Amino acid sequence: MLKQLAINSNTYHGFSLEDAVRGASQAGFRQIELSAVKDHTAHVLPEMSSKQLREIKELLHEYKMQCVGIGAHSNVMKTEGIDNLLKSIDLAVEFNCPYIITATGDSHHDSDVIEDERVLAENVEPVIQKCEKLNKTLVIETHGNNYATGVALKKLAASLHNRVKINYDTANVIFYGNTMPYEDLVASADCVSFLHLKDKRGSNNEWNFPAIGDGNLDFRKIFGILKEAAYKGPISVEIEFTSAGPANLEEVNEAIKRSYNYLSRLLE
Repeated sequence: MLKQLAINSNTYHGFSLEDAVRGASQAGFRQIELSAVKDHTAHVLPEMSSKQLREIKELLHEYKMQCVGIGAHSNVMKTEGIDNLLKSIDLAVEFNCPYIITATGDSHHDSDVIEDERVLAENVEPVIQKCEKLNKTLVIETHGNNYATGVALKKLAASLHNRVKINYDTANVIFYGNTMPYEDLVASADCVSFLHLKDKRGSNNEWNFPAIGDGNLDFRKIFGILKEAAYKGPISVEIEFTSAGPANLEEVNEAIKRSYNYLSRLLE
């Protein structure tokens, strides 16, 4: 599973993509999920010019980093959210990666209540059709006010299309869903195609996501569940620190290195 590891560039929120690629590469990572969230971490965006996209590809090539997914969190209940997802599929083509990652609501402060899933299904239909045409997979994250657990998302995905799978975030199920990831992951693992590996400490509703191994999650147990399910998808490491954020770039790089070393020991 060590070869499945990737870094989620959102870990470098507030810093440049070059900072993220360099720091992750020096830590040992060889794969990256590119954050494409305009209102949060915009390391890549559909609106970028051909020159900008070429420079990003050259940066990845320089550090021998492969893109495994486009993190394009969008509110699927809004027209602009669907438009963004449709354009972000083109980014997945541009960077030759199979996954588009989103939630169902806003990337932060998601408070909307989805009362009619038929509206959601109608909204995402063109996204699913484009994914089908271009051989991409839409993975919806355990996140926010409506689908905070794997079990909830498995039911939603089954009602939509086989191009729709789960992006399971091991800490979001605690923060948003007040649910530990173990039994929930067992129950939904057959629908999981992408993973955000994130640690958690503090109370369930506390924004505290430290370096992997520094929190309270039992990752040996989590990897046992993934192995039992024969999980083959990306394992994208994400660190979001506390609400105060990291003090500086050095703190981020150190947390990334510590996470990679911890996972190397665990997985080897």
